[in-house]
Amino acid sequence: MRKALRWLLALTVLIGTLSTAGAATAAEPEATGTTDIKERLLSIPGMSLIEEKPYTGYRFFVLNYTQPVDHRRPSKGTFEQRITVLHKDTARPTVFYTGGYSVSTTPRRAEPTQIVDGNQVSMEYRFFTPSRPEPADWSKLDIWQAASDQHRIFKALKRIYSENWISTGGSKGGMTATYYERFYPRDMDGVVAYVAPNDVVNREDSAYDRFFRTVGTKECRDRLNAVQREALVRRAPLEEKYEAVAAENGYTFDTIGSLDRAYEAVVLDYVWGFWQYSTLADCEQIPADAKNATDDEIWTSIDTISGFSFYTDQGLSPYTPYYYQAGTQLGAPTIHFPHIEKKYVRYGYQPPRNFVPRSIGMRFEPWAMRDVDSWVRHNANHMLFVYGENDPWGAERFRLGHGARDSYVLTAPGMNHGANVAGLVAEEKALATARILDWADVTPSTVRENPAAAKPLAKFDAKLDKRNVEQERTLRP
Repeated sequence: MRKALRWLLALTVLIGTLSTAGAATAAEPEATGTTDIKERLLSIPGMSLIEEKPYTGYRFFVLNYTQPVDHRRPSKGTFEQRITVLHKDTARPTVFYTGGYSVSTTPRRAEPTQIVDGNQVSMEYRFFTPSRPEPADWSKLDIWQAASDQHRIFKALKRIYSENWISTGGSKGGMTATYYERFYPRDMDGVVAYVAPNDVVNREDSAYDRFFRTVGTKECRDRLNAVQREALVRRAPLEEKYEAVAAENGYTFDTIGSLDRAYEAVVLDYVWGFWQYSTLADCEQIPADAKNATDDEIWTSIDTISGFSFYTDQGLSPYTPYYYQAGTQLGAPTIHFPHIEKKYVRYGYQPPRNFVPRSIGMRFEPWAMRDVDSWVRHNANHMLFVYGENDPWGAERFRLGHGARDSYVLTAPGMNHGANVAGLVAEEKALATARILDWADVTPSTVRENPAAAKPLAKFDAKLDKRNVEQERTLRP
Protein backbone atom coordinates (compact mmCIF):
# COMPACT_ATOMS: atom_id res chain seq x y z
CA MET A 1 0.00 0.00 0.00
CA ARG A 2 2.83 2.40 0.89
CA LYS A 3 4.55 1.66 -2.44
CA ALA A 4 1.32 2.38 -4.28
CA LEU A 5 0.90 5.70 -2.46
CA ARG A 6 4.50 6.71 -3.19
CA TRP A 7 4.01 5.89 -6.87
CA LEU A 8 0.78 7.90 -7.01
CA LEU A 9 2.45 10.88 -5.33
CA ALA A 10 5.38 10.75 -7.76
CA LEU A 11 3.01 10.59 -10.73
CA THR A 12 1.04 13.57 -9.43
CA VAL A 13 4.20 15.64 -9.04
CA LEU A 14 5.36 14.68 -12.56
CA ILE A 15 2.07 15.65 -14.19
CA GLY A 16 2.05 18.89 -12.23
CA THR A 17 5.55 19.75 -13.43
CA LEU A 18 4.68 19.09 -17.07
CA SER A 19 1.37 20.92 -17.01
CA THR A 20 2.57 24.07 -15.24
CA ALA A 21 5.77 24.66 -17.21
CA GLY A 22 4.16 27.57 -19.03
CA ALA A 23 2.28 29.04 -16.07
CA ALA A 24 2.53 32.83 -15.82
CA THR A 25 3.51 32.78 -12.17
CA ALA A 26 6.54 30.61 -12.90
CA ALA A 27 8.59 33.31 -14.58
CA GLU A 28 7.07 36.74 -14.01
CA PRO A 29 9.24 39.06 -11.88
CA GLU A 30 6.42 39.86 -9.48
CA ALA A 31 5.95 36.14 -8.83
CA THR A 32 9.63 35.26 -8.39
CA GLY A 33 10.64 38.47 -6.64
CA THR A 34 13.67 38.89 -8.92
CA THR A 35 14.62 40.36 -12.25
CA ASP A 36 17.83 38.32 -12.55
CA ILE A 37 17.47 36.34 -15.76
CA LYS A 38 19.13 33.20 -14.38
CA GLU A 39 16.75 33.05 -11.43
CA ARG A 40 13.78 33.67 -13.71
CA LEU A 41 14.85 30.85 -16.03
CA LEU A 42 15.43 28.45 -13.16
CA SER A 43 12.05 29.29 -11.65
CA ILE A 44 10.43 27.50 -14.59
CA PRO A 45 9.30 24.02 -13.45
CA GLY A 46 11.53 21.37 -15.00
CA MET A 47 14.36 23.78 -15.84
CA SER A 48 17.84 23.22 -14.39
CA LEU A 49 21.23 24.80 -14.97
CA ILE A 50 24.15 22.88 -16.48
CA GLU A 51 26.48 25.88 -16.74
CA GLU A 52 26.68 29.58 -17.50
CA LYS A 53 29.37 30.88 -19.85
CA PRO A 54 30.31 34.56 -20.09
CA TYR A 55 30.10 36.49 -23.35
CA THR A 56 30.37 40.26 -23.68
CA GLY A 57 26.97 41.88 -24.10
CA TYR A 58 25.08 38.65 -23.34
CA ARG A 59 24.51 35.99 -20.75
CA PHE A 60 24.73 32.45 -22.04
CA PHE A 61 23.14 29.50 -20.26
CA VAL A 62 23.28 25.77 -20.96
CA LEU A 63 20.18 24.21 -19.43
CA ASN A 64 18.25 20.99 -19.08
CA TYR A 65 14.48 21.01 -19.51
CA THR A 66 12.30 18.09 -18.47
CA GLN A 67 10.22 16.83 -21.40
CA PRO A 68 7.72 13.98 -21.68
CA VAL A 69 8.92 11.07 -23.79
CA ASP A 70 5.46 11.00 -25.36
CA HIS A 71 3.56 14.28 -25.55
CA ARG A 72 0.34 12.37 -26.09
CA ARG A 73 0.83 10.52 -22.82
CA PRO A 74 2.97 12.77 -20.60
CA SER A 75 2.62 10.49 -17.58
CA LYS A 76 4.58 7.73 -19.34
CA GLY A 77 8.04 9.00 -18.49
CA THR A 78 10.35 11.97 -19.07
CA PHE A 79 13.83 12.82 -20.29
CA GLU A 80 16.17 15.78 -19.95
CA GLN A 81 16.50 17.88 -23.10
CA ARG A 82 19.41 20.30 -23.45
CA ILE A 83 18.70 23.84 -24.51
CA THR A 84 20.79 27.00 -24.50
CA VAL A 85 19.74 30.60 -23.97
CA LEU A 86 21.75 33.49 -25.37
CA HIS A 87 20.19 36.31 -23.36
CA LYS A 88 20.39 39.93 -24.44
CA ASP A 89 17.28 41.70 -23.17
CA THR A 90 13.71 40.58 -22.46
CA ALA A 91 12.57 43.69 -24.35
CA ARG A 92 14.14 42.32 -27.56
CA PRO A 93 12.66 39.66 -29.88
CA THR A 94 13.75 36.05 -29.56
CA VAL A 95 14.99 33.62 -32.23
CA PHE A 96 14.29 29.92 -31.69
CA TYR A 97 17.08 27.94 -33.34
CA THR A 98 17.71 24.26 -33.87
CA GLY A 99 20.16 22.51 -36.16
CA GLY A 100 18.12 19.32 -35.96
CA TYR A 101 20.98 17.46 -34.25
CA SER A 102 22.96 18.05 -31.05
CA VAL A 103 23.08 21.56 -29.62
CA SER A 104 26.31 23.56 -29.45
CA THR A 105 27.30 24.64 -25.95
CA THR A 106 29.46 27.44 -27.35
CA PRO A 107 27.81 30.87 -27.69
CA ARG A 108 26.71 31.30 -31.30
CA ARG A 109 24.28 33.65 -33.02
CA ALA A 110 22.13 32.50 -35.93
CA GLU A 111 21.80 34.96 -38.80
CA PRO A 112 18.24 36.04 -37.88
CA THR A 113 19.44 36.71 -34.31
CA GLN A 114 22.03 39.14 -35.65
CA ILE A 115 19.47 40.70 -37.99
CA VAL A 116 16.95 41.44 -35.21
CA ASP A 117 19.59 41.98 -32.48
CA GLY A 118 17.71 39.66 -30.17
CA ASN A 119 17.87 36.75 -27.79
CA GLN A 120 18.37 33.19 -28.97
CA VAL A 121 16.99 29.92 -27.61
CA SER A 122 18.59 26.80 -29.10
CA MET A 123 17.21 23.28 -28.75
CA GLU A 124 18.90 19.90 -28.98
CA TYR A 125 16.79 17.55 -31.07
CA ARG A 126 15.30 14.67 -29.12
CA PHE A 127 17.20 11.37 -29.10
CA PHE A 128 20.56 13.01 -29.87
CA THR A 129 22.90 12.30 -26.97
CA PRO A 130 22.53 13.29 -24.19
CA SER A 131 18.89 14.33 -24.86
CA ARG A 132 17.73 10.75 -25.15
CA PRO A 133 15.26 8.83 -22.99
CA GLU A 134 16.66 5.75 -21.27
CA PRO A 135 15.59 3.19 -22.32
CA ALA A 136 14.95 4.71 -25.75
CA ASP A 137 11.53 4.06 -27.28
CA TRP A 138 12.40 4.92 -30.88
CA SER A 139 8.76 5.04 -31.92
CA LYS A 140 8.63 8.37 -30.05
CA LEU A 141 11.16 9.94 -32.39
CA ASP A 142 9.03 11.66 -35.01
CA ILE A 143 8.47 15.17 -36.34
CA TRP A 144 5.32 15.79 -34.29
CA GLN A 145 6.96 14.81 -31.00
CA ALA A 146 9.96 17.06 -31.78
CA ALA A 147 7.66 19.95 -32.72
CA SER A 148 5.87 19.42 -29.43
CA ASP A 149 9.21 19.68 -27.62
CA GLN A 150 9.64 23.12 -29.19
CA HIS A 151 6.09 24.09 -28.37
CA ARG A 152 6.56 23.34 -24.66
CA ILE A 153 9.87 25.21 -24.54
CA PHE A 154 8.26 28.19 -26.24
CA LYS A 155 5.33 28.22 -23.81
CA ALA A 156 7.69 28.00 -20.86
CA LEU A 157 9.90 30.87 -22.04
CA LYS A 158 7.30 33.15 -23.63
CA ARG A 159 6.41 34.48 -20.16
CA ILE A 160 9.96 35.79 -19.88
CA TYR A 161 10.61 36.67 -23.51
CA SER A 162 7.27 38.25 -24.37
CA GLU A 163 8.27 40.04 -27.58
CA ASN A 164 8.00 38.47 -31.06
CA TRP A 165 9.58 35.11 -31.81
CA ILE A 166 11.09 33.79 -35.05
CA SER A 167 12.11 30.16 -35.55
CA THR A 168 15.08 29.22 -37.69
CA GLY A 169 17.49 26.46 -38.54
CA GLY A 170 19.71 25.21 -41.32
CA SER A 171 19.38 21.96 -43.27
CA LYS A 172 17.67 19.45 -40.96
CA GLY A 173 17.18 22.43 -38.66
CA GLY A 174 15.38 24.23 -41.49
CA MET A 175 13.17 21.18 -41.89
CA THR A 176 12.57 21.20 -38.14
CA ALA A 177 11.52 24.86 -38.15
CA THR A 178 9.11 24.09 -40.99
CA TYR A 179 7.57 21.08 -39.25
CA TYR A 180 7.18 23.11 -36.06
CA GLU A 181 5.27 25.76 -38.01
CA ARG A 182 3.06 23.12 -39.60
CA PHE A 183 1.99 21.63 -36.25
CA TYR A 184 2.00 24.82 -34.14
CA PRO A 185 1.35 27.67 -36.60
CA ARG A 186 0.31 30.13 -33.88
CA ASP A 187 3.55 30.02 -31.88
CA MET A 188 6.00 31.90 -34.09
CA ASP A 189 5.74 35.30 -35.74
CA GLY A 190 8.00 34.21 -38.59
CA VAL A 191 10.11 31.33 -39.90
CA VAL A 192 13.51 31.47 -41.62
CA ALA A 193 14.40 28.01 -42.97
CA TYR A 194 17.81 27.61 -44.57
CA VAL A 195 18.63 24.91 -47.18
CA ALA A 196 15.72 22.71 -46.05
CA PRO A 197 15.29 19.53 -48.16
CA ASN A 198 11.73 18.48 -48.97
CA ASP A 199 11.57 14.85 -50.10
CA VAL A 200 7.83 14.60 -50.81
CA VAL A 201 7.89 11.32 -52.72
CA ASN A 202 10.75 9.20 -51.42
CA ARG A 203 10.92 6.91 -54.46
CA GLU A 204 11.06 9.78 -56.99
CA ASP A 205 14.52 11.34 -56.92
CA SER A 206 15.15 12.31 -60.54
CA ALA A 207 15.58 15.96 -59.51
CA TYR A 208 18.95 15.05 -57.99
CA ASP A 209 20.14 13.39 -61.19
CA ARG A 210 19.17 16.50 -63.16
CA PHE A 211 21.06 18.65 -60.67
CA PHE A 212 24.31 16.69 -61.04
CA ARG A 213 24.13 16.89 -64.84
CA THR A 214 24.38 20.69 -64.81
CA VAL A 215 25.90 21.91 -61.52
CA GLY A 216 29.09 23.96 -61.74
CA THR A 217 31.14 23.54 -64.92
CA LYS A 218 31.73 20.54 -67.16
CA GLU A 219 35.43 20.61 -66.30
CA CYS A 220 34.73 20.39 -62.59
CA ARG A 221 32.08 17.70 -62.99
CA ASP A 222 34.45 15.64 -65.14
CA ARG A 223 37.24 15.87 -62.54
CA LEU A 224 34.98 14.75 -59.71
CA ASN A 225 33.37 11.95 -61.71
CA ALA A 226 36.76 10.63 -62.80
CA VAL A 227 38.14 10.49 -59.24
CA GLN A 228 34.98 8.79 -57.99
CA ARG A 229 35.12 6.18 -60.76
CA GLU A 230 38.85 5.58 -60.26
CA ALA A 231 38.30 4.91 -56.55
CA LEU A 232 35.98 2.04 -57.49
CA VAL A 233 38.29 0.77 -60.25
CA ARG A 234 41.08 0.59 -57.64
CA ARG A 235 38.83 -0.92 -55.02
CA ALA A 236 41.18 -3.80 -54.10
CA PRO A 237 44.35 -1.82 -53.24
CA LEU A 238 42.44 1.04 -51.60
CA GLU A 239 40.40 -1.37 -49.46
CA GLU A 240 43.68 -2.85 -48.22
CA LYS A 241 44.60 0.65 -47.06
CA TYR A 242 41.13 0.98 -45.50
CA GLU A 243 41.62 -2.27 -43.59
CA ALA A 244 44.91 -1.01 -42.19
CA VAL A 245 43.35 2.30 -41.15
CA ALA A 246 40.43 0.47 -39.54
CA ALA A 247 42.74 -1.85 -37.59
CA GLU A 248 44.86 1.07 -36.42
CA ASN A 249 41.86 3.04 -35.17
CA GLY A 250 39.68 0.18 -33.92
CA TYR A 251 36.94 0.76 -36.48
CA THR A 252 34.21 -1.86 -36.86
CA PHE A 253 31.47 -2.31 -39.48
CA ASP A 254 28.66 -4.26 -37.80
CA THR A 255 25.88 -1.76 -38.59
CA ILE A 256 26.53 -1.33 -42.31
CA GLY A 257 27.56 -4.97 -42.62
CA SER A 258 31.08 -4.96 -44.04
CA LEU A 259 34.12 -2.86 -44.83
CA ASP A 260 33.32 -3.31 -48.53
CA ARG A 261 29.86 -1.75 -48.10
CA ALA A 262 31.35 1.11 -46.10
CA TYR A 263 34.04 1.72 -48.70
CA GLU A 264 31.54 2.02 -51.53
CA ALA A 265 29.23 4.25 -49.48
CA VAL A 266 32.09 6.68 -48.81
CA VAL A 267 33.12 6.74 -52.47
CA LEU A 268 29.56 7.27 -53.72
CA ASP A 269 29.16 10.23 -51.35
CA TYR A 270 32.17 11.96 -52.92
CA VAL A 271 30.57 14.07 -55.67
CA TRP A 272 27.57 14.97 -53.53
CA GLY A 273 29.81 15.86 -50.61
CA PHE A 274 31.95 18.15 -52.75
CA TRP A 275 29.02 20.27 -53.91
CA GLN A 276 27.42 20.26 -50.46
CA TYR A 277 30.48 21.66 -48.69
CA SER A 278 32.74 23.19 -51.36
CA THR A 279 32.59 25.86 -54.04
CA LEU A 280 33.45 25.85 -57.71
CA ALA A 281 36.81 27.44 -56.90
CA ASP A 282 37.70 24.37 -54.81
CA CYS A 283 37.69 22.23 -57.93
CA GLU A 284 41.34 23.19 -58.43
CA GLN A 285 42.13 20.89 -55.49
CA ILE A 286 40.64 17.84 -57.24
CA PRO A 287 43.15 15.66 -59.18
CA ALA A 288 42.95 16.73 -62.82
CA ASP A 289 44.09 13.37 -64.26
CA ALA A 290 42.53 10.67 -62.11
CA LYS A 291 43.75 7.74 -64.21
CA ASN A 292 47.36 8.74 -63.69
CA ALA A 293 46.98 9.84 -60.08
CA THR A 294 48.61 7.77 -57.34
CA ASP A 295 46.56 5.61 -54.98
CA ASP A 296 47.40 8.04 -52.18
CA GLU A 297 46.10 10.99 -54.22
CA ILE A 298 42.79 9.24 -54.92
CA TRP A 299 42.49 8.11 -51.28
CA THR A 300 43.26 11.57 -49.91
CA SER A 301 40.76 13.31 -52.17
CA ILE A 302 37.96 10.89 -51.25
CA ASP A 303 38.86 10.95 -47.55
CA THR A 304 39.03 14.75 -47.41
CA ILE A 305 35.56 15.19 -48.87
CA SER A 306 33.66 12.06 -47.79
CA GLY A 307 35.64 10.75 -44.82
CA PHE A 308 36.48 7.05 -44.58
CA SER A 309 35.73 7.01 -40.86
CA PHE A 310 32.08 7.84 -41.22
CA TYR A 311 30.38 4.55 -42.16
CA THR A 312 32.15 2.73 -39.36
CA ASP A 313 30.10 1.87 -36.28
CA GLN A 314 31.92 4.61 -34.45
CA GLY A 315 31.11 7.20 -37.11
CA LEU A 316 27.47 6.25 -37.57
CA SER A 317 26.52 5.96 -33.91
CA PRO A 318 26.07 9.70 -33.14
CA TYR A 319 23.72 10.03 -36.14
CA THR A 320 21.47 7.04 -35.52
CA PRO A 321 18.53 9.40 -34.76
CA TYR A 322 18.91 11.12 -38.13
CA TYR A 323 19.06 7.90 -40.14
CA TYR A 324 16.13 6.53 -38.14
CA GLN A 325 14.07 9.58 -39.12
CA ALA A 326 15.25 9.42 -42.74
CA GLY A 327 14.07 5.82 -42.89
CA THR A 328 10.73 6.41 -41.16
CA GLN A 329 9.50 9.86 -42.24
CA LEU A 330 11.99 12.26 -43.86
CA GLY A 331 13.01 10.15 -46.82
CA ALA A 332 16.49 9.92 -48.35
CA PRO A 333 17.84 10.59 -51.84
CA THR A 334 18.88 7.96 -54.35
CA ILE A 335 20.96 8.98 -57.35
CA HIS A 336 22.51 7.20 -60.31
CA PHE A 337 26.08 7.14 -61.58
CA PRO A 338 26.02 7.10 -65.40
CA HIS A 339 29.78 7.82 -65.52
CA ILE A 340 30.59 4.55 -63.71
CA GLU A 341 30.14 1.14 -65.34
CA LYS A 342 27.67 -1.08 -63.49
CA LYS A 343 30.32 -3.71 -62.82
CA TYR A 344 32.06 -1.34 -60.41
CA VAL A 345 28.95 -0.45 -58.35
CA ARG A 346 27.89 -3.31 -56.07
CA TYR A 347 25.37 -1.67 -53.75
CA GLY A 348 24.44 1.77 -55.07
CA TYR A 349 23.11 4.40 -52.68
CA GLN A 350 22.22 2.39 -49.62
CA PRO A 351 18.98 3.08 -47.72
CA PRO A 352 18.90 4.56 -44.19
CA ARG A 353 17.97 1.11 -42.86
CA ASN A 354 21.60 0.05 -43.49
CA PHE A 355 22.89 2.79 -41.18
CA VAL A 356 20.72 1.98 -38.15
CA PRO A 357 21.36 -1.01 -35.86
CA ARG A 358 18.99 -3.88 -36.68
CA SER A 359 17.83 -3.96 -33.07
CA ILE A 360 15.90 -0.74 -33.80
CA GLY A 361 12.71 -1.35 -35.79
CA MET A 362 11.80 0.98 -38.66
CA ARG A 363 8.71 1.48 -40.83
CA PHE A 364 8.42 4.24 -43.43
CA GLU A 365 5.45 6.63 -43.35
CA PRO A 366 5.07 8.07 -46.88
CA TRP A 367 2.29 10.45 -45.85
CA ALA A 368 4.39 12.47 -43.39
CA MET A 369 6.27 14.63 -45.93
CA ARG A 370 3.27 14.88 -48.27
CA ASP A 371 1.29 16.39 -45.41
CA VAL A 372 3.95 19.00 -44.60
CA ASP A 373 4.50 19.88 -48.25
CA SER A 374 0.78 20.39 -48.85
CA TRP A 375 0.46 22.50 -45.71
CA VAL A 376 3.35 24.79 -46.71
CA ARG A 377 2.00 25.27 -50.23
CA HIS A 378 -1.44 26.26 -49.01
CA ASN A 379 -0.85 27.80 -45.58
CA ALA A 380 2.65 29.30 -45.39
CA ASN A 381 2.53 32.67 -43.65
CA HIS A 382 5.62 34.72 -42.77
CA MET A 383 7.94 31.97 -44.00
CA LEU A 384 11.28 32.46 -45.77
CA PHE A 385 13.16 29.59 -47.43
CA VAL A 386 16.78 30.22 -48.50
CA TYR A 387 18.68 27.78 -50.75
CA GLY A 388 22.13 27.59 -52.32
CA GLU A 389 22.39 27.37 -56.10
CA ASN A 390 25.07 24.65 -55.96
CA ASP A 391 23.72 22.69 -52.99
CA PRO A 392 22.45 19.19 -53.95
CA TRP A 393 19.89 19.23 -51.13
CA GLY A 394 18.10 22.12 -52.81
CA ALA A 395 17.18 19.93 -55.78
CA GLU A 396 14.08 18.90 -53.83
CA ARG A 397 12.93 21.98 -51.98
CA PHE A 398 9.88 23.61 -50.47
CA ARG A 399 7.69 25.54 -52.88
CA LEU A 400 4.83 27.95 -52.32
CA GLY A 401 1.29 27.72 -53.68
CA HIS A 402 -1.56 30.18 -54.06
CA GLY A 403 -2.45 29.94 -50.38
CA ALA A 404 0.93 31.26 -49.18
CA ARG A 405 1.01 34.77 -47.69
CA ASP A 406 4.04 37.02 -47.17
CA SER A 407 6.33 34.04 -47.81
CA TYR A 408 9.35 33.59 -50.08
CA VAL A 409 11.70 31.02 -51.61
CA LEU A 410 15.06 32.59 -52.53
CA THR A 411 18.29 31.16 -53.95
CA ALA A 412 21.82 32.41 -53.20
CA PRO A 413 23.89 32.26 -56.42
CA GLY A 414 26.98 30.05 -56.33
CA MET A 415 26.46 29.09 -52.69
CA ASN A 416 26.47 25.60 -51.18
CA HIS A 417 24.83 24.12 -48.07
CA GLY A 418 25.90 27.20 -46.13
CA ALA A 419 23.62 29.53 -48.11
CA ASN A 420 22.21 32.45 -46.12
CA VAL A 421 20.50 35.80 -46.47
CA ALA A 422 23.87 37.56 -46.69
CA GLY A 423 24.63 35.54 -49.83
CA LEU A 424 21.53 36.61 -51.75
CA VAL A 425 21.67 39.17 -54.54
CA ALA A 426 21.34 42.71 -53.20
CA GLU A 427 17.63 43.20 -53.94
CA GLU A 428 16.60 39.86 -52.42
CA LYS A 429 18.95 40.32 -49.47
CA ALA A 430 17.24 43.62 -48.62
CA LEU A 431 13.80 42.07 -49.09
CA ALA A 432 14.57 39.11 -46.82
CA THR A 433 16.18 41.31 -44.17
CA ALA A 434 13.24 43.75 -44.20
CA ARG A 435 10.70 40.94 -43.83
CA ILE A 436 12.60 39.37 -40.91
CA LEU A 437 12.77 42.76 -39.16
CA ASP A 438 9.05 43.25 -39.74
CA TRP A 439 8.11 39.80 -38.45
CA ALA A 440 10.18 40.50 -35.33
CA ASP A 441 8.47 43.91 -35.00
CA VAL A 442 11.77 45.82 -34.85
CA THR A 443 11.79 47.59 -38.22
CA PRO A 444 13.57 50.96 -37.96
CA SER A 445 11.70 53.95 -39.37
CA THR A 446 14.36 54.36 -42.06
CA VAL A 447 13.64 50.84 -43.32
CA ARG A 448 9.88 51.41 -43.24
CA GLU A 449 10.42 54.38 -45.52
CA ASN A 450 12.96 52.54 -47.68
CA PRO A 451 12.98 48.70 -47.39
CA ALA A 452 16.02 48.55 -49.69
CA ALA A 453 18.06 50.02 -46.80
CA ALA A 454 17.38 47.02 -44.55
CA LYS A 455 20.43 45.55 -42.83
CA PRO A 456 21.16 43.62 -39.60
CA LEU A 457 20.61 45.63 -36.44
CA ALA A 458 23.58 44.05 -34.63
CA LYS A 459 27.16 44.46 -35.77
CA PHE A 460 28.93 41.37 -37.07
CA ASP A 461 30.88 39.48 -34.41
CA ALA A 462 33.51 37.12 -35.85
CA LYS A 463 33.14 34.58 -33.02
CA LEU A 464 29.45 34.88 -32.29
CA ASP A 465 28.41 34.93 -35.95
CA LYS A 466 30.75 32.21 -37.20
CA ARG A 467 28.81 30.52 -39.99
CA ASN A 468 31.26 28.26 -41.76
CA VAL A 469 29.61 25.14 -43.13
CA GLU A 470 30.44 22.36 -40.72
CA GLN A 471 31.64 19.48 -42.85
CA GLU A 472 30.16 16.30 -41.41
CA ARG A 473 31.60 14.11 -44.20
CA THR A 474 28.47 12.13 -44.95
CA LEU A 475 25.36 12.26 -47.04
CA ARG A 476 22.94 13.90 -44.68
CA PRO A 477 21.39 17.37 -44.41
